[in-house]
Amino acid sequence: MVLIVKKLEVGPIMANCFIVGCETTKEAAVIDPGDDADRILMELAKSELKVKFLINTHGHFDHVGANKRMKDVTGAQLAIHPEDEPMLEQLSQSAMMFGLSAENSPPADILLNDGDTISFGEITLTVIHTPGHSRGGVCLHTDGHLFAGDTLFAGSIGRTDLQGGDYDTLISSIKDRLLGLDDETVVYTGHGPETTIGNEKRMNPFLR
Repeated sequence: MVLIVKKLEVGPIMANCFIVGCETTKEAAVIDPGDDADRILMELAKSELKVKFLINTHGHFDHVGANKRMKDVTGAQLAIHPEDEPMLEQLSQSAMMFGLSAENSPPADILLNDGDTISFGEITLTVIHTPGHSRGGVCLHTDGHLFAGDTLFAGSIGRTDLQGGDYDTLISSIKDRLLGLDDETVVYTGHGPETTIGNEKRMNPFLR
């Protein structure tokens, strides 16, 4: 199995959107299509990838703002944790609080719960529920790769002062659900650079 991972920084808050594809079958998922749908679509076309799923790690507008356009164009199935699904119809209002704009999302086709899997081509992503940044935050894990949304960052953690956030819950999610993964696991974060589980165990000041 050859995993294709392409990162695009999208929108005014520079959220990371990931295209995850299977080299063998050219099937793919888009994780956190937060904005700039046409850029994402162009990258998919350039890589000759067919999108099967649009996966939201959580419901904040900067990670889901391109859901509607992406779904309209690709017909892919939209997936999010049930605790965050209600946010999808409030994106315009949420973005306005930051002086920004976002288009409300269609409802989810798939509600992701802890331990669920999403498969496309030869790739299977396993859902890890990691509440704390939001109630329905999830990470997605496959063979040495973790797509962490806004749960864990390089040297930091997701903010907990937004609706549904809770600091103690987030720390527990990271320590109990993520730090047990192999140290070499590459962590693709919702903002900023990649890191590894081992690096965060050793260096992250929030996890000591």
